[in-house]
Formats: sequence, structure tokens, C-alpha cells
Amino acid sequence: MNVLLAASTWERIGIALDVTAASAMFAAVLCLLPRRDRLGAAGTPVVIALVLTAIWCLVDAALGSEGVDSTFPSVLESARNVGWFFAIYRMFLADGREENVAPVRLVILSLTFVEILHVILDIALATGLLEADVQALATGVELLFRLLATVGGLVLIHNLYVGAAVDARRILRWPVLGIAVVWAFELNLYTVAYLADRWPMELAAFRGAAALALAACVGVATARNADALRLRPSRAVAFQTFSLLVIGLYLIAMVIVGQWLSYAGGDMARLVELTFLTFASGLALVVLPSRRLRAWMRVMLVKHFFQHRYDYRDEWLRFARTVASDVAGARPIGERVIQAIADVFDCPAGVLLTPADSGDLAVAARFTWPDLEVPSVAWDALHVGYFEKSGFIIDLDDLRGDGSELWPQANDVPDWLLDDNRIWAAVPLIHFERIVGMVLLARPPMARRLDWEDFDLLRVMGQQAAAFLAENSSQEALADSARFDEFNRRIAFVMHDIKNLASQFSLLARNAELHAEKKAFRDDMLVTLRSSSEKLNALIARLSRYGTGGVERVEVMRAAPLVQAVADRFAGRHGVYVTSAADLAIVANGHSLEQVLVHLVQNAVDASSENAPICLSLIAEGLSARIDVVDSGSGMSAEFVRSRLFKPFVSTKSGGFGIGAFEARELVRAMHGRLDVESREGLGSRFTIHLPLATASLESGSAGAASDETHQKVA
Repeated sequence: MNVLLAASTWERIGIALDVTAASAMFAAVLCLLPRRDRLGAAGTPVVIALVLTAIWCLVDAALGSEGVDSTFPSVLESARNVGWFFAIYRMFLADGREENVAPVRLVILSLTFVEILHVILDIALATGLLEADVQALATGVELLFRLLATVGGLVLIHNLYVGAAVDARRILRWPVLGIAVVWAFELNLYTVAYLADRWPMELAAFRGAAALALAACVGVATARNADALRLRPSRAVAFQTFSLLVIGLYLIAMVIVGQWLSYAGGDMARLVELTFLTFASGLALVVLPSRRLRAWMRVMLVKHFFQHRYDYRDEWLRFARTVASDVAGARPIGERVIQAIADVFDCPAGVLLTPADSGDLAVAARFTWPDLEVPSVAWDALHVGYFEKSGFIIDLDDLRGDGSELWPQANDVPDWLLDDNRIWAAVPLIHFERIVGMVLLARPPMARRLDWEDFDLLRVMGQQAAAFLAENSSQEALADSARFDEFNRRIAFVMHDIKNLASQFSLLARNAELHAEKKAFRDDMLVTLRSSSEKLNALIARLSRYGTGGVERVEVMRAAPLVQAVADRFAGRHGVYVTSAADLAIVANGHSLEQVLVHLVQNAVDASSENAPICLSLIAEGLSARIDVVDSGSGMSAEFVRSRLFKPFVSTKSGGFGIGAFEARELVRAMHGRLDVESREGLGSRFTIHLPLATASLESGSAGAASDETHQKVA
């Protein structure tokens, strides 16, 4: 009790841990005694070594700070080490390796001799037989003896466990782990003491914790279900532990080099030591946060410590959490799908390709990869069918090497994929044997060849991602259908208003036959006509740009007069100019083309300032006529053009129906044409209509029929 009151905080911690470890050690001895046959011939030596370790803990706790300079605890520590050396020797014999035990016996005898020398040196120091100058040197030699014993003991247990048979390992696992903990701790303790030239009281206080770990391991070894007990750290814990180990080794190396510089540096030792520590610290700040270093550490851990490359439970939960995080401010579904797959393989970026109306794959979403150059037709529809049947995942590094000779469809892969070495893998997203997308993954920091485990996980994740995308498309289709129903209901009210106006006109016409000669009736009729006309004009103004979306028939017509007529229609309201109008004969429907042009010009007017001109042009381009509507207005973002411009019922105008651009595109398609858009925010927009020339109508019709047949085969 007096020792506890007089001891410092660290001494109190050390005494408490030593007493706890001694109690646990005696409990382990009581548990092991009736079951020492589990360890074979090593059972009794292990019991003796445990008793010596428990006595050493008690003596170390009893002497406290006095034990640092006392000979008795040091002699007991040497006896403890010799006891464990003999126990390890008996463990070698218990494994049936008698024919190979001769080298081990020599090592154990050498280590025992070192401990004997250490005891002699302790006695010499305690009795004062050595001179003062020799005592300082002897203290350093004493620490070296301790380091030699602990290193030799660690090498012994390493060879014992590594060379043991599988059945023997199940028995030796826990005792070997406990001894390794004790000697590994003491290796660090004596290393710090030797380098610092003083006894590290703060670190020595935890020697009892290492002994407590030894007692716990022996207790586990005596349990009936010891064979079933395994240490299964998660990948996150293993990675963090390995990171701390690397940092610890780095710090130890810094201390060793710093101490060496302080001894060897002479007069400039302090300056050289500070320079080295500054440089080493700066290097650590640059290297340790490196993503490439973390990736390498993760690969090494998974390769050497785990049976499988992935923790499937954690990866699947993270995948589902990323894809399903449809909260305010979350990324669009396409980007979330890319991120969910890329995170599993530590890929920094990715691109999602989805089928366009023609069946060709085009860019639908990007995840932190805006600078990847992707053609407008990223993957031809004719070459996509193979992936729908096979679900083949492309390792592009393998394809760039010898894999192209082993895969018959290698020539179908677009050249731009192979030319860009940043693209690492292509993962098809298959849903009910139909491709709904293709994810391109960027090269991870630690690039490697994909193996069977990668392919299996990618295939399953691709199927799940395809299901998410298909479900999202179905929900959008249902939402569009609901909007169409709402639109039909709105049209029903419009038809009701038109019907009322028609009834008023009919009634007015019948009454005019009877009362046309009366002035009061004529005055009232004029008021009614004016009111009905205003209502009808207002209704027509709202609906004039929206038709049925279909074209009754196409015919050969001159395009220049129609383009000029549309420009003249806006005369007096806004500056709309025809910059060029070639005399071209096209195949189109005049009413539908006029409706499309009026809508596009009106949109350009709405997006432009009052004095900004709108330009129309008509030129020939190959077998098509090209009509451009160009403005210098507010413009649109690429995301708006891609996902919202042609989406029904999405309007930026107050009170707008949101189907004008959608219907314009459908009308142009119905005339076997194409509507393209180029726009930049703050610079303006260009809408381009491509329609077949009359001279190429037959050729275009044949090509269209062939294209339809091709698409049917692909589908």
C-alpha cells in the first residue's frame, strides 16, 4: 500500500497491470493443469514458464521503481525467458519434428547462454565489481543481450509456427501468439531504452499488459472450442492497423537515424538532425496521404491476409446505398450507377453509355470525367447484340495486349476505346437479355489485370445497376403517361370552351336571320362577336404551335418561299432575317415544316434581347437540305439539352405546355428528317433541321427501309 502511495502515475499503472497479469497467469495455470495434454510434451514446460512469468510480474509490482535498478527482477526475467525457450523446444518435439530439431537445439542453447551471461553481468553490476568507466559500457551490453534474446525468441516462434503441420497449427496458434506479444513488446521497449540511453518508464508501465495478453491467449488455448476460434478482422480494421504499423515503423526509423546523426554528426549534429527530421517530415506529408500508396497497401493486405479479394457484404451495402441515395442534392441516377461500381474497384472516374433511339450507344452520364472525348455514336448498334447474349466484360488492357487474338469480337470494339489508355474496363448492364447501358471505368491508381473474382462481382453489379436504370426508365415512362393524361384532361376543358364559342356563333347566326334589321340587335351582335373573337384568338395563340405530332403526307415542295414566309410573319415584332436561301426542292409537309419553324423562331425570340437578330438559312448539305435557326440569346446548358429540352411537359416558360420542342422533333422525324441542337450558355443556340432533297427521295426511302430492317434485327 505504501508503494502505491509513493509511486508516480506511470508506476501505479504498471503495478496495477502487473498484479492483474499475475492473477490472470495463475488462473491460466489452473485451467491448463488438467488439460496440459492438449499441448503434448510441451504441456508441463508451458505450465512452468507461466508460473515463472507470474512470479516475475509479482516481484516487478512489489519492487515498483526500485525494481529498475534491482538484480532480482532481472534474474527472474532471464529465468522466465529460459523457461519459454525450453517450452518452445518441447513444442517442436510435440509436432513430430525430432529429425529437424538439432539446429533448433543449438539456437536455444545459444540463447540460454546469452541469458546466463546477462545474469552474470547483472550480478557484477550489483556487487560493484566493475569500474565506473566499464559500468556504462556494461549497461549498454546488458540491453543488447536483452535485444538478442527477444529477437532470437521471435525467430524461434516464427519458425515453429510456419513449419508446423496444419493440425499442429491449430494447437500452437494461441500460445505462440501470446509469447510473440510479450517479446515483440519487449523488443520495442529495449530498443527505445538503448537509443534514448534511459529507462522509458512510461512504456515499461505496460509490460503487464503484454503479460496479460499472454495469459489470455493461453486461456483461449485451453478452451474446448479453441480450434474453432479464429481472428477475423474486417478489411477496414486490417487496413487501418497496417497503416498505423507503417507509420510506426517510419517513426522508429526516424528516431534511429536521428540518434545516429546525433552521435556521428560532431559539432553540426544538432543542425544535421533538425535538417533530417524536417526533410523526413515533409516527405511523410507528401507520401503518406498518397492515393497510390493507399491503393498499394490495400492490394497487399487483401492478397496476403484474406481468402477473397472483396468483403462482399460491405461492398454490396455500399453499392445499394450509393445507387439508392435519391435525396435532395444527390447526383442523377446515371452518375450514381457509375460511382457505385467505380468505388468498389477504386476507379477515380467513369462514363455511362445508354442506347439512343437508333440503338447506338451514346454518352448519358459522366462521373468526374468531363475531359474524356467520346464520339456522338460511341458504340454501333450492330455490335451491341453480342453483349446482350453473353454479358461479356472487357478488360481493355488485356484487349490491348494478346487478348484480341483470343476473343473473336475484338474487332467490334471501337478504336477510341483502345486508343485511350485511361479507360480500364467496359461493363455491360444487362436486364432481361437487353442492354440498358455500358459503364466505362477509368484506370485505378494500382492498375491490375482483372481476374475471375473481379468478373463475377462486375457481372452481378452490372445486372443490379441495369435493374435500377430499367426501373428508373419505367418510372419516367409512367410519369410521362400520367402527364399525357393530364394534358388530355386540359384539352377537354379547351374543347369545352371551343364548343361554347361555337354554340354562341350558331345561336347568333340563327337570330341574325330573324332580327338583323334591328339596330339594338346589331349593336349587341357586334359586342358578342368582338368578345368571342378575343377569346378565340387568345385560345388559338396558346395552341397554334402545338399540333397532333403527326404528318398526313409529304410532298415535293420549294423550301425557300416557306422560310421567307416564316421570317415575314415576325416582321414588326422582332428582327428575323434570312441570310441565305438556296432554291432547293425538298420532300416534306408544308404545314408541319411551317409549324416547326414558327416554334423554333418564337423560342429564339423569347430567348433573345429586343434588338438581337434571329438568322435563318437554307443550304444544301450532301443529300439533305439544312435549315438553321440561329440566335445570340441566353443559350442552354449541355445538361438541359441532353435531359430536359425534348422531354414532354418540361417548360421554362410560365404557363407553357412544355411539348413544343418535343413535338417539333417528332414532326421532323415524321418527315424522315433530323433535328439537332448546339447551344452555349450566354452565347446562344443553333437549331438545325435536316430534310431529304427531292432528288434523293428514292435513295433516302430505300436507306430508311434498310435501316428499319437492321434495327428490327438488332432488337
